[in-house]
Amino acid sequence: MQKTDLSSFNNSCYQPGAGAVKRLLWYITNQLFFKSGLLLPYAWKNAVLRAFGAQVSEGVVIKPHVNIKYPWNLAIGKHAWIGEGVWIDNLGKVVIGANACLSQGALILSGNHDFKASSFDLIVKEITIEEGAWIGAKAVVTQGVTIGSHAVLTVGSVASSDLKPYTINRGNPAVMIKERVINR
Repeated sequence: MQKTDLSSFNNSCYQPGAGAVKRLLWYITNQLFFKSGLLLPYAWKNAVLRAFGAQVSEGVVIKPHVNIKYPWNLAIGKHAWIGEGVWIDNLGKVVIGANACLSQGALILSGNHDFKASSFDLIVKEITIEEGAWIGAKAVVTQGVTIGSHAVLTVGSVASSDLKPYTINRGNPAVMIKERVINR
């Protein structure tokens, strides 16, 4: 049987999209203004993200203790909410639609490793969270997944495949449990 050999891991094919200086500046900025508990105005956080290459629309709410890997791989639509303790590990592009909500402690994970490869190769794929979707507290969205418009991923669930629009999904892996109906 073949064994895992981490000494053969080679990440040289991955390009983070920014040079070492910009990544270092972002690391420091992320620690001071996003991962910290400082209660800074949302407009300031949004402006900082834009300065580092993120596409951030108006009215975006970003709570304290949020960790964003690479802002240049991030697009956030109007009036989206990002709750406390959210980790956006965006080695690849992450798109968050208008009025989408990422609740406390959610993990958005655009990269992972190929467990079939002895060298544990990196896999990076885009994640799209469409308009009005809700990612519950401590839920996980994995690489390559699209969360459909107004879909819900419930607390602690794991989306490892696409979720259909206007559905409520639960479990690991998440499965549809019912349709989502939004009342006026």
